[in-house]
Amino acid sequence: MAWVLLLLGGFFEVGFTTCLRFVDGFRNLSWTLAFLGSVSLSMGLLEVASRSIPMGTAYAVWGGIGALGTVIVGMIWFGEPINAARLLLIAGLVGCIAGLKLLH
Repeated sequence: MAWVLLLLGGFFEVGFTTCLRFVDGFRNLSWTLAFLGSVSLSMGLLEVASRSIPMGTAYAVWGGIGALGTVIVGMIWFGEPINAARLLLIAGLVGCIAGLKLLH
């Protein structure tokens, strides 16, 4: 169950990084509230998951999921470049996240 919570926390990390694009210096109230809600849920889920998963592993996986998701959101919705080098690095990130899960 802790791994499911950690995965969910990583998804909320993608949510708060995406919201950052729209907060406009925290003047846009709806996006700011979405950011604050996402960051609270993300951190809360990381904290709960780290009760069962070693903190170093939990944090690395949580951060990796967030980074991976944020890169994918950027490529799909914000026109960030998609090229072989980026895709190879993304595959490496996925491999590292999976490796940390397997070693736990």
